[in-house]
Formats: sequence, C-alpha cells, structure tokens
Amino acid sequence: MRRPLWIKHAAQLVTVADGNGPRTGAGMSELSLIEDGSVWIENGEIKAVGTTAELNTQFGEWEEDADVFEAYGKLVTPGLVDPHTHFVYGGSREREFEMRLEGASYMDIMNAGGGIHATARMTRDATEKDLYLQAERRLDSFLRHGVTTVEGKSGYGMDLETELKQLDVMKQLNERHPVDIVPTFMGAHAVPPEYKGREEEFVSLIIDEMIPAVASEKLAVFNDVFCEVGVYTPEQSRRILEAGKRHGLTPKIHADEIEPYGGAELAAEVGAISAEHLLKTSDGGIRKMEEAGVIACLLPATALYLREKAARGREMIDAGVPVAISTDCNPGSSPTTSMPLVMNLACISMRMTPAEALVAATINAAYAIGVQDKAGSIEQGKQADLVMWNVKSYQELQYLFGINHVSAVWKKGERVV
Repeated sequence: MRRPLWIKHAAQLVTVADGNGPRTGAGMSELSLIEDGSVWIENGEIKAVGTTAELNTQFGEWEEDADVFEAYGKLVTPGLVDPHTHFVYGGSREREFEMRLEGASYMDIMNAGGGIHATARMTRDATEKDLYLQAERRLDSFLRHGVTTVEGKSGYGMDLETELKQLDVMKQLNERHPVDIVPTFMGAHAVPPEYKGREEEFVSLIIDEMIPAVASEKLAVFNDVFCEVGVYTPEQSRRILEAGKRHGLTPKIHADEIEPYGGAELAAEVGAISAEHLLKTSDGGIRKMEEAGVIACLLPATALYLREKAARGREMIDAGVPVAISTDCNPGSSPTTSMPLVMNLACISMRMTPAEALVAATINAAYAIGVQDKAGSIEQGKQADLVMWNVKSYQELQYLFGINHVSAVWKKGERVV
C-alpha cells in the first residue's frame, strides 16, 4: 500500500467540482475555488478536498505517515484533458508550413497529395515500433504541459491494416504510459487517392469492414468522420456514423472547418457526443447543438496555425452550448502538445474568460470523451490527476501567455512530472 499524499497550502485550489452534465452558460465560470486549498489522496484516489485547516483537523495526526507537498503561492488544478488529438502518426510535414506561408490553402495542399494523404503514406510505411516511439514522445510532452488524459484518433491509414496499427499503438501506450488514452476510430479522415472517383466504394469499405473489425477487437470508443466539402458529404457522414452506432461506437464529427456544410446540424441529428472544429458553423448549427446538448470541441491553435478566424466560442457559450477546447495535436495543422497555450488562445482569439478556458480544458473536455466519472475535476472518489502551477491564480495562468508554468503533475497519485 502506498503512503498517502497530502498537497496543502495551495494559494488557489481549483476543483471544478462536477455538476450534472457538462457546464454551459454561466456554469462555465464556476470553478469551485478554494483558497489555502488542500487535497488528501490514498492509493491514487482523492479522499478529501477542502481548506488546509479543514484537512488538518481531519488528517493532521497522520501527517508523518504521508508524503506532503507544500503548494504555497501556487495554483493547483485538475489534470488537463485533451479531447481531440491525432497524436499517433508517422513522419512530419514542415514543408507544408512554408507552402501555407506562400499562399497555399489547406485543401490545395491536400488535393495535391499532401496533407492527410502525405501523413497516411508515412504512417503506412512506419513500423508499429516506430509509431509507438514517436507517439510516446508526444505523450511525454503532453504530461510536461499538464495533460493527464487524451483522446487519440486513427485516420492516418485509411486502410484496415494501418487503422488497426494506429489503434493498437494507442492500446499499448494506454497500458504502459501514465497518460490515459481514449481511442477514436477515424477511417473516414479523407478518401485515399486510390479511391478517387470511387468514393462510395470506400464508404462501403468503412461501413462493412473497418467498423466491424475495430468494434470486434474493442479498439475504439468513438467513431469520427471529416464532414467537409471535397471529403465526406453530410449524407455519407450520416451513414458512417450510424454504422458505428450499430457497433457500439459513439459518434463524433469534424464539422464545418473549411466551409459551412451542415456538420453541426448533423452532429445534433445523430446524437454525437461532440462536434469538432466548427470554424464556419452557422447560427442554425449552434442552435441545434444547444438543443441536443452536443459539446463544441474548439481548436484555437489550429485556427491560428492555418491563419483562419477562430471559432465563435464566445457566441456558443452565450447560446448555451457546452464548450471544450483541445490542441488538435497533428502533423499538419496543429503540431503542438501545449494545452496551456490553447487556453491562452481560447481567451485571446475566442473571447473566453480565464475561468471558462479552464473549465473547457478540464471537466467539459472530460465529458467530451466520456471520462467525467474519473477525470476533469478534483473531487472525492476521482483519480488523483492534479497539476501544480508556478502561478498564484487561474487568472495569472491565462494572463502569462505562451509559457509552460507546470511545476508538478500527479497521475493517479504518482508524481510523474
């Protein structure tokens, strides 16, 4: 049995204590903040949360038996949750960064054989060991930036063998790495070049072969599709998502990133847990998401990297849509693992408040990938996933832009950073 862990005297302890469902509207500003905060942890589980004085009354006589961390002058928050990543892939695409600066668009690059297609070729060619080692390094970086849980998508194979290879790497890493990984199947990330002009054949391949194989091996929780002009139509996307539901995979959807295409509306209609990107979502799409309780997973670093206007996060929150934020870690449009940067950008580019950004990166992000029962807040009975920051308040965390303020990270009560 491990020694108890006592983190005490935090200048601010932000618990983001969970309510009933993801936070919306004014609820996204409720941090359940405790000054001079304290957390008592046993065997990786949070046993008590309160002021240091309160926990001293309850546990003070056992202090000598515990590992004690003094958090004077520091902020303590839940471990961050990243609900949208593509962190398992081969190779890199730095030349495309230059191409964009020279004027090429996302779809120009993709249609010329770059973009997703380029990474698919490199991922197909990579051995499972190579993919594992590359992905492991990215997870290490996530941890150093305070992220303790990530969602990971396949989609850089677009053939059954490589899709299974990506998902198997995630399974291995989830068993061996401190970061918890929630896997998503995304065979419908693009249409492979070999199926150009035969797109319906590939849709049938996803529905009839890929989804059943992934589900039978229990390699994914979610099923995602890139619903976009020139990629998958709303009708094709609906069929793919409904097929996943028949096999127990919950729908997610890449929606309205390049053009308004009805992706947000489709997310509401199929009962998706979340809709992602949403840079070009219509007012009607926002209303549909609010009515259906679809979580908007917004990716401000991607918008910055593509030099696009960010999603309308402020308007979505004001409309009652639950909002989460994510790095979108991927080799082409957001090669970052920094959720602190994403929180900064959520405030700067989407007019979210510091409190809303932190909620979007913790409890709402946990709801977006179905891990709210164990992650996303500091509460009795949950995993002891916590971050101690070298700042005194959550406002300062968002104010000091582009700096990694992580002082320490605990995963299930074990100090991992």
